[in-house]
Amino acid sequence: MNTTTNPFVFSTDREIQAYKGKEKRYTAKDKLNNGLFIDIKPTGRKTWMYRYTFNKKQEKLILGRYPDISLKDARLLRDEAATKIAKGISPKKEDNSLQTELIVFKHYGEKYIANVVAKDRSSTSTMQLYLDNDIYPIIGHLLITDVTIDHIRKIIWNKKDQGHDPTAWQIRGLLSRMFEYAVTLGFIPYNIVLAIPSKHVYKYRPRERYLSKDEINIFYTTLLNMEKIQRQYQIGLILSLITLLRKGELIAAKWQHIDFENRIWLIPKTKADSNTSNSREMIVFLSDQMICLLQELKSLNNMSDYLFSGKKIGTHISHATLNIVQEKVLLKSQLQPFTIHDLRRTASTHLNELGFLENAVEACLNHKIPGVKGIYNKAVYQSQRIEMMQKWSDFIFNLICISSDLIGHHS
Repeated sequence: MNTTTNPFVFSTDREIQAYKGKEKRYTAKDKLNNGLFIDIKPTGRKTWMYRYTFNKKQEKLILGRYPDISLKDARLLRDEAATKIAKGISPKKEDNSLQTELIVFKHYGEKYIANVVAKDRSSTSTMQLYLDNDIYPIIGHLLITDVTIDHIRKIIWNKKDQGHDPTAWQIRGLLSRMFEYAVTLGFIPYNIVLAIPSKHVYKYRPRERYLSKDEINIFYTTLLNMEKIQRQYQIGLILSLITLLRKGELIAAKWQHIDFENRIWLIPKTKADSNTSNSREMIVFLSDQMICLLQELKSLNNMSDYLFSGKKIGTHISHATLNIVQEKVLLKSQLQPFTIHDLRRTASTHLNELGFLENAVEACLNHKIPGVKGIYNKAVYQSQRIEMMQKWSDFIFNLICISSDLIGHHS
């Protein structure tokens, strides 16, 4: 028989791709490499095998799945195994440990973080903490095919029972994405996490979130005590609260727009108005604490045009940088999740509760005040805003329990 036309003998990837699942599983062999086969199941799943003789016994080595392992790589694995056999070493022992690593959930999780998450995010630390602290202790040692919905429910409800529903919701999301990817790779037939709808774990309402006085104390005290967090990021999160700036306005700020002598910080371009699509210039009146923090930041980034210099010369930090730092603090402090943008709502809520003029607060947030008053808000509310920004800084620093004289020199 001419083996080049035999559908069960292959020499190229195209020929392997042409194999389809049949009523019964079957194998095809590599024309060029003795002992290398591919097993095709009725589902169409294809698995590499190397058949060989060791100590006068026929053995089979599972090399992995196709197309995760290409024909070229399978041939290399076959050659490595053949070399071991020639030296009197059984490749079967290594195969057992390898297969265990490939199937055990912890190993799969490590591959998922490295191959999927790391490609989309600049930091994987938050997800890694969820895995290490909440997921691996329950299912890390199990084969991925042995994980059940009861295991998933236990992981999620352990967190809910601790009173951390939003974190449980985030963990449920991570698990769902991991099992969805496992389905894609053919490790499991379906995503078992979908049996627990996210709405039954937690309904996230970001627009209502603001920090109480106790939460401000806990978050910022935790932030300042985390030595591994760079000082400029600590300053960035403090300024986010006391300046009322949006994150994008803060990280894109340049030193040329700060006038220390007149205690003014100009934001030349802000988020566009939703009605007119026009960006409005904004002024931040600097408090003593802001000046202190900015001067320290200047000493840290004295060669950059930006307050928060990026890794590359002439750039500022990315939009995700402060988010990542904030997530680390959230995990350590065990506070309910909030976004950096929620700090603006936090400031607005407390300033109104402290009795400051509502329109002055809105002006500090750079919200458009309706009517004729809005046209003149910068001039009309300047004195109120200067006083308010100083008292707001005093209020926050008292909550954090760090003196204004010391916070700029915190180490």
